[in-house]
Amino acid sequence: MSFRISCLTMLLAYVLQCSFHSDLVVGVGNLEKWPDRAHSIQWILESDLPVSRYIIVDSVGSVDFKTVQSAVDVVPINNPEWVYIQINAGLYREKVVIPYNKPNIIFQGAGRENTVITWGEAADADGSTADSATFSSFASNFIAKGIGFKNSAPPAPPGVNGKQAVAALVAGDMTAFYECGFYGAQDTLFDYQGRHYFKNCYIEGSIDFIFGHGQSTYKECELYAIAQGQKIPGAISAQNRASPEESSGFIFIACKISGSGQVFLGRAWGAYSRVIYAYTYMENIIVPQGWDDWGLVQRHRSVEYGQYKCYGLGANTTDRVKWSQELTNQEVQPFLDLSFINGLEWLHEF
Repeated sequence: MSFRISCLTMLLAYVLQCSFHSDLVVGVGNLEKWPDRAHSIQWILESDLPVSRYIIVDSVGSVDFKTVQSAVDVVPINNPEWVYIQINAGLYREKVVIPYNKPNIIFQGAGRENTVITWGEAADADGSTADSATFSSFASNFIAKGIGFKNSAPPAPPGVNGKQAVAALVAGDMTAFYECGFYGAQDTLFDYQGRHYFKNCYIEGSIDFIFGHGQSTYKECELYAIAQGQKIPGAISAQNRASPEESSGFIFIACKISGSGQVFLGRAWGAYSRVIYAYTYMENIIVPQGWDDWGLVQRHRSVEYGQYKCYGLGANTTDRVKWSQELTNQEVQPFLDLSFINGLEWLHEF
């Protein structure tokens, strides 16, 4: 039996199985009444991914598992084929970890506002910034679609240390997020390392809310600042590239920056920090100088900070620091397609 037929059989059987649940569809004929589920079936059938197992998670339903971590735990070590985990609408109060030896996992939610994984610990409670993460993925080949990741720890008062609270830590190579949400304040998204792709995602925070050493493209994402009321400006990014030989960097393409308070486009966490915004709309919340040197003036000579054809009141480059650039067409080209993350080798565009 072909993959497409067997996968469809499993999915349609599940739709029938769930007919007892009031917020799910009843029978195959009503499939179009729940677009998220219809789209998830279309997505997996059209992707041609070799899925070996289909797992269902529902916090209240009579399905395979009631917690996301339980579903991850049954994935075989060094799993060679994709495992598809459908996470039904609900609030999942748990910390979830995908270890390095469990690659090839797909998470499918019912929308980032409907399927939410949440926890509420800060760094001073767990011992480190990384340990505070609600969701952590260390394995390669991970895909998530339509899921919210939240750290509900309260924002830190000005001058208080140890309150970093990570919603998601992404450390596995070849990882992609589609239509997901990341909710927090300081250090929301720990883009730790590896090649990553974020498309049509919502990312919320106040200080360094996208940070790390990742080699990542953010396309058509909304970056929402909640920095209002802080004594110092917030910052969208803190990228940690440490040498000119490293390929890491954060590239934002056709994104939207909005929110409240004043924020820097980025802070130079690494000596060779690289962050580029292209075709991005910026509300009037960007600090006029745009970028912060982390208090180390020597980094002016080594960081790579730039804009290309951005627009909106916040995109005005008149008062930008002299060590950032308005990139030319030739300079920006290497960052505008999937070659920056070698995406043609591994990315499944949905």
